[in-house]
Amino acid sequence: MLETIPRTEDTVVKEKFVERYKSLLGNKYDEFIKYSFSYIRKTVRVNTLKIGVSNLKKQFSDDWNMLQVPWCKEGFWVDYKREKRFDIGNTPEHQLGYIYVQDAASMIPAVVLQPKPGEKILDMCAAPGSKTTQIAQYMNNTGVVIANDPNSKRLAALGINLSRCGVSNTVITHQQGTFYRKLEFDRVLVDAPCSATGTIRKSLKSLAMWSPGLVRKMVSIQKQLIEAGFLALKKGGVMVYSTCTLEPEEDEGMVSYLLNRHSNAQLQEIKLDINRSESITSFEKVDFNPEVKKCLRIYPQDNNTEGFFIARIKKL
Repeated sequence: MLETIPRTEDTVVKEKFVERYKSLLGNKYDEFIKYSFSYIRKTVRVNTLKIGVSNLKKQFSDDWNMLQVPWCKEGFWVDYKREKRFDIGNTPEHQLGYIYVQDAASMIPAVVLQPKPGEKILDMCAAPGSKTTQIAQYMNNTGVVIANDPNSKRLAALGINLSRCGVSNTVITHQQGTFYRKLEFDRVLVDAPCSATGTIRKSLKSLAMWSPGLVRKMVSIQKQLIEAGFLALKKGGVMVYSTCTLEPEEDEGMVSYLLNRHSNAQLQEIKLDINRSESITSFEKVDFNPEVKKCLRIYPQDNNTEGFFIARIKKL
């Protein structure tokens, strides 16, 4: 059952936002706002570098109800059995690195990336480390992960989370994403900085900060990152491009930009047990590459999660 965030009735939704998202969502706009103004379900991912899923369930389920996330076998929606409680971060399991508090939709990019033990992987925008630690556990701490972030203020949190989760195959770097375009990786994750309209229910600030100008700024940054990520792939390598925004220019538009510039970029189907919405193939009189229909677009109301966008691209 949805629980509305207090004082959302006082939240000012900008006229341009309403106009834009009604154009994007049609008769689903009201449902989108309803979910965006409701508390998000708490979700944890079991860190198999430190504990098995079955063992964690045995000790954690005494106090917490656990419901499996269909698209991530290590992910569980949780709620406290005895009373309302939101301090999962204070549990021994969290402090010991047995679990990572992470939204269910945020688990999708690493699942779609399909990291393999022994590989060389670049996480281009890694901080604070939710997806980096997930990648490392899928690699069983083998191979190497370059966990990069251009924002120095976020590196401390990245280091703390990697240490807490027992990650030992990862090197933290502080570079612009374009720095890696001449290297070769088996897989690249570009979880790009974005306008974050899929995360309103986590922070109403993202709604206050939204503007068409912010979208244009993000698009400019994302173009550099998605191309650098693709160039950093070896032949046959796979890149996942993801955002927590629902802006077509930052999502399907960005994938279309890459496909139109690189004939050896192949967009792949994403097959997951998840409710999804149709990809946007044209928006505001701009037609995108028809291949973008293979991308995964989810709104908050689709699965009661964050809104998210994911694309899986292979370098032929």
